[in-house]
Amino acid sequence: MRLHVCSVGRLRVGPERELTDDYLARAERTGRSVGFGRFTLNEIGNARGIGRSAEATLLRRAVPDGARVVALDERGAALTSPEFARQLGEWRDDGVRNVAFLIGGADGLDPDLRDGAHTQLAFGRMVWPHKLVRLMLAEQLYRAASILAGTPYHRD
Repeated sequence: MRLHVCSVGRLRVGPERELTDDYLARAERTGRSVGFGRFTLNEIGNARGIGRSAEATLLRRAVPDGARVVALDERGAALTSPEFARQLGEWRDDGVRNVAFLIGGADGLDPDLRDGAHTQLAFGRMVWPHKLVRLMLAEQLYRAASILAGTPYHRD
Protein backbone atom coordinates (compact mmCIF):
# COMPACT_ATOMS: atom_id res chain seq x y z
CA MET A 1 0.00 0.00 0.00
CA ARG A 2 1.36 3.40 -0.98
CA LEU A 3 0.70 6.44 1.20
CA HIS A 4 0.41 9.91 -0.32
CA VAL A 5 0.39 13.22 1.53
CA CYS A 6 -1.31 15.71 -0.79
CA SER A 7 -1.00 19.23 0.52
CA VAL A 8 -1.64 22.79 -0.59
CA GLY A 9 1.51 24.90 -0.57
CA ARG A 10 5.17 24.07 -0.56
CA LEU A 11 7.41 23.78 2.45
CA ARG A 12 10.54 25.83 2.01
CA VAL A 13 13.91 24.84 3.35
CA GLY A 14 13.74 25.02 7.12
CA PRO A 15 12.91 23.06 10.24
CA GLU A 16 9.37 22.06 9.18
CA ARG A 17 10.67 20.70 5.87
CA GLU A 18 13.57 18.87 7.48
CA LEU A 19 11.37 17.21 10.10
CA THR A 20 8.64 16.29 7.59
CA ASP A 21 11.18 14.74 5.21
CA ASP A 22 12.87 12.91 8.09
CA TYR A 23 9.63 11.39 9.41
CA LEU A 24 8.46 10.38 5.94
CA ALA A 25 11.82 8.70 5.27
CA ARG A 26 11.59 6.87 8.61
CA ALA A 27 7.99 5.86 7.85
CA GLU A 28 8.99 4.47 4.48
CA ARG A 29 11.91 2.48 5.92
CA THR A 30 9.88 1.06 8.80
CA GLY A 31 6.78 0.61 6.65
CA ARG A 32 8.48 -1.74 4.21
CA SER A 33 8.44 -4.50 6.81
CA VAL A 34 4.67 -4.17 7.29
CA GLY A 35 3.59 -4.00 3.65
CA PHE A 36 3.68 -0.27 3.05
CA GLY A 37 5.19 0.91 -0.19
CA ARG A 38 6.52 4.32 -1.01
CA PHE A 39 5.47 7.38 0.98
CA THR A 40 5.08 10.43 -1.24
CA LEU A 41 4.60 14.10 -0.56
CA ASN A 42 2.58 15.80 -3.30
CA GLU A 43 2.74 19.55 -2.81
CA ILE A 44 0.40 21.45 -5.05
CA GLY A 45 1.24 24.99 -6.09
CA ASN A 46 1.33 27.81 -3.65
CA ALA A 47 -1.22 29.86 -5.57
CA ARG A 48 -2.29 32.41 -2.99
CA GLY A 49 -5.80 33.67 -3.24
CA ILE A 50 -7.12 31.08 -5.71
CA GLY A 51 -9.72 29.88 -3.21
CA ARG A 52 -10.64 26.55 -1.74
CA SER A 53 -12.55 25.38 -4.82
CA ALA A 54 -9.51 25.82 -7.09
CA GLU A 55 -7.28 24.21 -4.45
CA ALA A 56 -9.72 21.27 -4.35
CA THR A 57 -9.37 20.80 -8.10
CA LEU A 58 -5.59 20.69 -7.77
CA LEU A 59 -5.75 18.30 -4.82
CA ARG A 60 -8.09 15.94 -6.71
CA ARG A 61 -5.52 15.77 -9.51
CA ALA A 62 -2.84 14.73 -6.99
CA VAL A 63 -4.89 11.77 -5.73
CA PRO A 64 -4.14 8.46 -7.49
CA ASP A 65 -7.11 6.77 -9.16
CA GLY A 66 -9.01 4.54 -6.78
CA ALA A 67 -7.20 5.81 -3.69
CA ARG A 68 -8.78 5.80 -0.24
CA VAL A 69 -9.09 9.54 0.51
CA VAL A 70 -8.55 10.88 4.02
CA ALA A 71 -9.35 14.56 4.62
CA LEU A 72 -7.44 16.22 7.46
CA ASP A 73 -9.97 18.51 9.11
CA GLU A 74 -10.76 19.59 12.67
CA ARG A 75 -14.28 18.18 12.29
CA GLY A 76 -12.92 14.68 11.63
CA ALA A 77 -12.44 11.75 13.95
CA ALA A 78 -9.72 12.11 16.56
CA LEU A 79 -8.04 8.70 16.72
CA THR A 80 -5.39 7.49 19.09
CA SER A 81 -2.09 6.48 17.49
CA PRO A 82 -2.82 2.75 17.91
CA GLU A 83 -6.29 3.25 16.36
CA PHE A 84 -4.73 5.08 13.41
CA ALA A 85 -2.17 2.28 12.97
CA ARG A 86 -4.94 -0.33 13.18
CA GLN A 87 -6.94 1.53 10.48
CA LEU A 88 -3.95 1.64 8.13
CA GLY A 89 -3.33 -2.04 8.78
CA GLU A 90 -6.96 -2.89 7.99
CA TRP A 91 -6.84 -0.96 4.72
CA ARG A 92 -3.60 -2.73 3.80
CA ASP A 93 -5.13 -6.11 4.66
CA ASP A 94 -8.26 -5.27 2.64
CA GLY A 95 -6.10 -4.70 -0.45
CA VAL A 96 -6.25 -0.90 -0.60
CA ARG A 97 -3.42 0.07 -2.96
CA ASN A 98 -3.23 3.82 -2.27
CA VAL A 99 -4.23 6.09 0.60
CA ALA A 100 -4.20 9.84 -0.02
CA PHE A 101 -4.20 12.25 2.93
CA LEU A 102 -5.49 15.70 1.92
CA ILE A 103 -4.33 18.87 3.67
CA GLY A 104 -5.87 22.16 2.64
CA GLY A 105 -4.34 25.60 2.58
CA ALA A 106 -4.74 28.42 5.06
CA ASP A 107 -8.54 28.35 4.67
CA GLY A 108 -8.84 24.57 5.02
CA LEU A 109 -10.35 22.10 2.58
CA ASP A 110 -13.22 22.85 0.25
CA PRO A 111 -16.39 21.46 1.91
CA ASP A 112 -17.27 19.31 -1.13
CA LEU A 113 -13.81 17.75 -1.16
CA ARG A 114 -13.84 17.23 2.61
CA ASP A 115 -17.34 15.73 2.63
CA GLY A 116 -16.55 13.48 -0.37
CA ALA A 117 -13.56 11.88 1.36
CA HIS A 118 -13.81 8.30 2.59
CA THR A 119 -12.60 9.38 6.01
CA GLN A 120 -12.13 12.64 7.89
CA LEU A 121 -9.33 12.75 10.43
CA ALA A 122 -8.51 15.43 13.02
CA PHE A 123 -5.50 16.11 15.21
CA GLY A 124 -7.83 17.29 17.95
CA ARG A 125 -10.52 19.95 17.77
CA MET A 126 -8.07 22.84 17.47
CA VAL A 127 -7.17 24.33 14.12
CA TRP A 128 -3.52 23.80 13.19
CA PRO A 129 -1.42 25.58 10.56
CA HIS A 130 -1.30 23.43 7.44
CA LYS A 131 2.51 23.25 7.61
CA LEU A 132 2.32 21.75 11.10
CA VAL A 133 -0.45 19.35 10.06
CA ARG A 134 1.88 18.03 7.36
CA LEU A 135 4.62 17.50 9.95
CA MET A 136 2.28 15.90 12.50
CA LEU A 137 0.87 13.56 9.84
CA ALA A 138 4.37 12.51 8.78
CA GLU A 139 5.22 11.71 12.40
CA GLN A 140 1.98 9.76 12.89
CA LEU A 141 2.62 7.76 9.72
CA TYR A 142 6.03 6.81 11.13
CA ARG A 143 4.47 6.02 14.51
CA ALA A 144 1.78 3.86 12.83
CA ALA A 145 4.39 1.92 10.86
CA SER A 146 6.40 1.47 14.07
CA ILE A 147 3.35 0.20 15.96
CA LEU A 148 2.50 -2.28 13.20
CA ALA A 149 6.15 -3.40 13.07
CA GLY A 150 6.27 -3.87 16.83
CA THR A 151 9.21 -1.51 17.36
CA PRO A 152 9.61 0.33 20.68
CA TYR A 153 9.10 3.85 19.22
CA HIS A 154 5.50 4.09 20.47
CA ARG A 155 4.98 3.59 24.17
CA ASP A 156 1.55 3.09 25.73
